[in-house]
Amino acid sequence: MLRTALRNVLAHKARLLMTVLAVMLGVAFVAGTLVFTNTISDAYQKSSQKGFRGVDVAISPDKKDDDSANPGDAPRLSQQVLDKAAKAPGAGSAFGVVKGNAALADKKGDLLGGGFSNVGGNYYPGADGKDPRYTMTEGRAPKTPGEIALDSKTAERGKYKAGDSIRVSVDGPVRTEKVVGVFTTDDGNVAAGGTLALYDTVTAQKLFAKPGQFDEIDVKAAAGTSQATLKSAIDKVLPEQAKATTGKKLAKDQAKAIEDGMSSMQTAMLVFAGIALFVGIFIIVNTFSMLVAQRTKELALMRAVGATRRQVTRSVLMEATFVGAVAAVVGLAAGVGIGALLRSVLNSSGASVPDGPLVVAPTTVLVSVLVGVVVTVLSAWLPGRRAAKIPPVAAMNSVHAAPTTRGLVVRNTIGSILAAAGIALVVSGAGMGGDGQGPMAFGAAALVIGVFVLTPLLSRPLIAASSPVLRLFGMPGKLARQNAVRNPRRTAATASALMVGLTLITGMTVIAGSMQKGIDKMAADGLKSDYVVSMGGTTPRPMSPDVSKTLAKVPEVTSISSLRSSPARVAGDTDTLTGVDPKAIKDLVNVDFTEGSFGALGGTKVLIDDKIADKNHWKVGSTIPVTYEDGSSGRLTVGGVYEGNQMIRGIMLDNATVTPHMTTVADFQVMLKTKGGATQDTKDLLKKTLGENPAIKIQNKQDTSDEIASAFTLMLNMLYGLLGMAVIVAVLGVINTLAMSVFERSKEIGMLRAIGLDRAGIKRMVRLESLVISLFGGVLGLGLGVFFGWAAGELIATELPSYELVLPWARIALFLLMAALVGVIAALWPARRASKLNMLAAIKAE
Repeated sequence: MLRTALRNVLAHKARLLMTVLAVMLGVAFVAGTLVFTNTISDAYQKSSQKGFRGVDVAISPDKKDDDSANPGDAPRLSQQVLDKAAKAPGAGSAFGVVKGNAALADKKGDLLGGGFSNVGGNYYPGADGKDPRYTMTEGRAPKTPGEIALDSKTAERGKYKAGDSIRVSVDGPVRTEKVVGVFTTDDGNVAAGGTLALYDTVTAQKLFAKPGQFDEIDVKAAAGTSQATLKSAIDKVLPEQAKATTGKKLAKDQAKAIEDGMSSMQTAMLVFAGIALFVGIFIIVNTFSMLVAQRTKELALMRAVGATRRQVTRSVLMEATFVGAVAAVVGLAAGVGIGALLRSVLNSSGASVPDGPLVVAPTTVLVSVLVGVVVTVLSAWLPGRRAAKIPPVAAMNSVHAAPTTRGLVVRNTIGSILAAAGIALVVSGAGMGGDGQGPMAFGAAALVIGVFVLTPLLSRPLIAASSPVLRLFGMPGKLARQNAVRNPRRTAATASALMVGLTLITGMTVIAGSMQKGIDKMAADGLKSDYVVSMGGTTPRPMSPDVSKTLAKVPEVTSISSLRSSPARVAGDTDTLTGVDPKAIKDLVNVDFTEGSFGALGGTKVLIDDKIADKNHWKVGSTIPVTYEDGSSGRLTVGGVYEGNQMIRGIMLDNATVTPHMTTVADFQVMLKTKGGATQDTKDLLKKTLGENPAIKIQNKQDTSDEIASAFTLMLNMLYGLLGMAVIVAVLGVINTLAMSVFERSKEIGMLRAIGLDRAGIKRMVRLESLVISLFGGVLGLGLGVFFGWAAGELIATELPSYELVLPWARIALFLLMAALVGVIAALWPARRASKLNMLAAIKAE
């Protein structure tokens, strides 16, 4: 049986090529994902480990989580803690670390580093005058206010050198500093494309902390002292709200954080690799079904001379194993190339990756081979089992035994049950709010499988609907329709491959378009301000109150309010207080009140959103105990209850009330209205007023909406690219089906040629058949995609009340056109091959 399997593989090389390609693409995606994520993770881990080389023990603030502790952050470390750590037994040296945000502008005035990680820190010279964390390659370290040193990658990107001036924004206002030095560093953020600017320690403390205070203290052990021994010694001299951690533990935690961060990306990419493999399963099942059908007499003869059912099935599975192994090896090699390409693309996009080798882990090799072989073998099992069950005498008499009525009834019954159960679960999940994700996921899977099982039944009426159009093409059109429904199972399997890809693409497009509409509506309904001003970057950053004061002096500004955020303990729970200007806020935000109004805001009277009110059973007049950020206690009174939205929610109170309790007074946003509304001239004026600051964002309603939606747009574009893999595999499936169908109908095609159908007619027949099958899959995919898009939207609407279902008719039409294009392209080679068949040789073929 082994020799027979090998002979059959070698005898059907061309027909198995599409199967190899389908499996290879899926395996390549899996291997490429693993190689890429392992390479990036390894590079960052090694880079972070380098950054901890000079740190044996790190001391950091440790906030005690108890009711007596202040709601604010733990206090920073003092100079006294640094001195004690430096004198601890086994300590060789110690230096204080100060860090914060420092946005740098290039010579054109644009933000360097794209806001990813714009960090400012301090240069802390030891006894030898050097800071072991940084090596100066040009100039010297900063020593006085107004001096700054840049990391070498930032200096290269911004074309700065020692002696140049650079514009810097720490918390809003622009500062002009002199670059006195350029240094190298192993900082992982810098390696990833961020920027690092160093000040002298005194200046850094004034900018990022408080005089004499540090964010962290790093200690280097003396020769012969272990990290554990040094940590034990330092623990004895630390104050209560401080903790010591060994460098090894920090490196390990950092590595774990990097691994966790990469795991989500890896999981997302592997999902799409799985989709490509899932689509490939249809091709494999199709291929082996047709190969087995063409060899029915051969298999029957084997049964007649003594082969058992198991041996016949085993021979088919052996063929699948060989095919899967070849595809897995080729896919692994291609995956290594994909991993290298993805890293190159990431680097070229500006997100620099630390240098390091391409990592091809043993698990990557094992997973790739197993995936390729297992997927192929499992897909070939059903055709092999079906072949073994055909009685030898029946197989000898009929090459193509039609499915029994009982088999079709069972299939259609199972498909109907699965589809109905899937629809019921999806609809019920849509009505369950946040708890409906599980039922909806199971329902979606059941519905897709149910539709796949029912596609042979669905193919006849849907393809029959195309008859009026196909009649326009004469006899080739009529033959194409008949060929498409001749073998419903094969047509269904071919169309299902395309259906899966289009279902996902359509569903995500519906969700993305509906979310964009909901976000636009949210911004329009929730904001009355013309502009929202905040610090740039990927994470919220504090902004100096000077920004608001500067903008308030602009004559065109008619109303302005700073928004300040302060952690607090409210009625025993940790919460956040939002400080606003009580006189201006009513002109800047739009909320509906269930009780009270903006007029009640002021002093210790606050406004709360309806969710907080319902949770705590508060209403107008309720008194709320509060512990402020600085630890002082007080009582607040509910003056009004409003309906919260995505733009404004939580506990609002007067800035004059919350500001005295803030350890560092800073705004997270400034809202303002202007005389002429939101115009480009006004925006340019505001930018100019703030000194063309590259670190500050000035956004109107549309800008705010676009920023929120940009993450979804980016994700959607990535998904389109990833799902393109599934569409490519689906194209291979259509080509494979048509090519093998042409082979198996060689005699019929020869007869058609003999009775007068010319080569152009044969080509047209095959192309129309391919077009009909592709459009059949496209219609099913679009229908399922719209249904899933609606259902997912019902879940999203619980978190985004302004969500509104939008059907992107233009894109749906484009997707249908794409399905038709898939059919046309897939038919090119099979149609050409069919038209070139020698009619006499084809008629004589057995």
